[in-house]
Amino acid sequence: MSAEASTNPSTDLARARAALIGGPGLAPDKRPVPDAAALRRALGDLFELWLSGAAREAGVTPGSGFALLAVGGLARGEMLPYSDLDLVLLHDGDQADRVGTIADKLWYPVWDANVGLDHSVRTVPEALRVAGDDLSAALGLLDARHIAGDEDLSDLLIGEIRQQWRKDAPHRLPQLIEHAQQRWARAGEVAHRSEPDVKNGRGGLRDVQLLNALALAHLTDGLRLAADDAPGGGLGTAYRRLLDVRTELHRVAGRGREQLRAQDADEIAAALHLGDRFALSRLISDEARTIGFALDVGLRTAQGAVPRRGRSMRSLLPMRRPLDEGVVEHGGEVVLARDAIPSHDPGLVLRVANAAARAGLPISTSTLHRLADYAPEIRGTWPAPILDSLLDLLATGPAMLGPVEALDRMGLWGRLFPEWDFVRDLPPRDAVHAWTVDRHLLEAVAHAAPLTTRVSRPDLLLLGALVHDIGKGRGGDHSEIGARMARVIGNRLGLWPEDVDTLADVVTHHLLLAKTIARRDVDDPATAEFVAEKVGGSAVLLEVLGALAEADAKATGPGVWSDWKEMLTRKLVASTANLIAGEDVAEPQPLSDEEVARFTADDVVVEITPTDQEHRFEVTMSAPDTTGVLAKMAGVLAISDLRVLRATVRSVEGAAINTFIVAPFYGDPPAAGLLRQRMKGALSGSVDVAARLAEMRSAPEPKATPDGVPGQATLAPPIVQWLHDDVSTLEVRASDRPGLLSTVSSVLERAGASIRWAAVTTMGGTVVDTFALSWENPVDERRRRLIAQQVALACARA
Repeated sequence: MSAEASTNPSTDLARARAALIGGPGLAPDKRPVPDAAALRRALGDLFELWLSGAAREAGVTPGSGFALLAVGGLARGEMLPYSDLDLVLLHDGDQADRVGTIADKLWYPVWDANVGLDHSVRTVPEALRVAGDDLSAALGLLDARHIAGDEDLSDLLIGEIRQQWRKDAPHRLPQLIEHAQQRWARAGEVAHRSEPDVKNGRGGLRDVQLLNALALAHLTDGLRLAADDAPGGGLGTAYRRLLDVRTELHRVAGRGREQLRAQDADEIAAALHLGDRFALSRLISDEARTIGFALDVGLRTAQGAVPRRGRSMRSLLPMRRPLDEGVVEHGGEVVLARDAIPSHDPGLVLRVANAAARAGLPISTSTLHRLADYAPEIRGTWPAPILDSLLDLLATGPAMLGPVEALDRMGLWGRLFPEWDFVRDLPPRDAVHAWTVDRHLLEAVAHAAPLTTRVSRPDLLLLGALVHDIGKGRGGDHSEIGARMARVIGNRLGLWPEDVDTLADVVTHHLLLAKTIARRDVDDPATAEFVAEKVGGSAVLLEVLGALAEADAKATGPGVWSDWKEMLTRKLVASTANLIAGEDVAEPQPLSDEEVARFTADDVVVEITPTDQEHRFEVTMSAPDTTGVLAKMAGVLAISDLRVLRATVRSVEGAAINTFIVAPFYGDPPAAGLLRQRMKGALSGSVDVAARLAEMRSAPEPKATPDGVPGQATLAPPIVQWLHDDVSTLEVRASDRPGLLSTVSSVLERAGASIRWAAVTTMGGTVVDTFALSWENPVDERRRRLIAQQVALACARA
């Protein structure tokens, strides 16, 4: 404060605040109060002392019938350098003629000091009525604290407002959640944004205040969430660290800014003794994840604690519903089955995450802890079922973000991908990127999922999206570094050697198309030749790069992907594809004479044998090769809770002998005798397979929370195309769903096709099926298009 005496209280306040904050650009060790927490305390003491004097001068004294209360930052002891003052002048209603005069004596000096002010004048009944009508006002008054005047009047309001909140909070919970969701939609996520809003974003300071309000209403256990042994660390520690960041953000910006800009990050990091902006970004992301985790748990707890009208006590009893092997739904959460043993089941982690994503349900906190404590690392090469679970998870698109975040928060995602440690919370180096590098990779996967039917290898598209920037944060060309890492990852996942090569090439060339359309004329034939040479003449690599270019751009930030870029990219991919000759479709290997004799010994034969992979079985079914037999076989498998992963369809000597690789949705597969009985019933008509499938599809989905609706996994649009100029071979690409093979076969057979053979493959939640067909009657061009449309429509509805 200036040594020169002043008789103007407003001037004194302004000078004192400026002296505490210090000028912009000062080195941390040159600031009057270098520590962020100490600065908040000093500012709080300053304002409280000044307001007490101003209130006394205005006549707000004990027993006067007037009281001055603070809400907001001053009430919580969190006065930041450029925070507004939030004040309430409370009166008993008996001195209406003095209210205006006293208010003017309080408010005008604050404005004269150039301090932001949010003020109100109320009686206790008026304040309670406003809090009952305005949710923001109610939340603010929960923090109210007496500053000066009639303390009994302040205590009356504080007690009544909290009692009213405890009574009203349960039925105001949906409004509270909607209010928070609107704020998150505006501000985004703190943990993964390159320039986060540390106050208003999801995982920011206001979310801790929201949890405190729920704890005050006894809807959550605030002490448990704040404990140091809570997942990711204590909520209180996370809150204080983000508050320190916000304090320095105010000081560096010279005003009340809430969004951390990249150009200010190094100065803020230095003030907090963090080294550089990358360390600051990791701290912010880590603490925001802690808050986000506590928020998810707190909201679920609060929703579960609120009774709903019209529900009987019986309906309130949680039921267990199987979701996958060792995974069930219980009480609106994904939990482990009673007989699940995490220490003996390395694939359980991904099955839990996949089940959560597909059901739109959160993973319970106890399940995450149990997996973190007991789930073993996957030693050596991944077994195929574990890789399938990963691909299924990635194929759910945006629905996988929550489960993956939960795994990562508990250290489980890092066990699966140790390379993730280098990109976790890593800020981007250019402003066009809206996300941290790790979140950008997951966003790219989310945007790639709807594109999986556009490529013949959806698995490589999803994996390529997941690792295309994995080389960042290590120095050097991230594409080259990432390609080497992709080879390590691909070998660990158990990909075939040629697929490992393709995955590494995807990472190497993931910017090829974007750079080419920016620097070359896509209509020049030499441009297509250049790209064809770069991809080594691989049609698979080309189409994956085309889809990844779109997913990568969309995951970068708003406006990066445009209609113009889409047109140029598709034109370049199409012109390059014309230079690359396609491969003929390979027919299935014929059966041996012994196999033919075994499977034609009876009208209906069913054999089930385990494969060398856990939870995978080979089912071979034979029946007279009549119209609709494939649809019936596939339908029988679907209604028996068997998921078809691969299939080979053959017709031999008047018998349909079809082999399916299947995975039970949970438990063991049914006995071969039961499948044979169901197949005979399907052939005779006593088992209506189509009706059973329709019943399965119409079953209601469970709700994620008592008052919520589960998020849905992404479904890529089906693509149906004839592989030749005739109608001999049809390729179907669609999101996998129960009974899809049965549905497609039924459409083709109703259209008059005979299925000579078929090759069915499921990769990452997407099926790529090839049907070799013969027709009794000629098929013209119009009917050819109609059949493809009918198959696509059936896939979309399945």
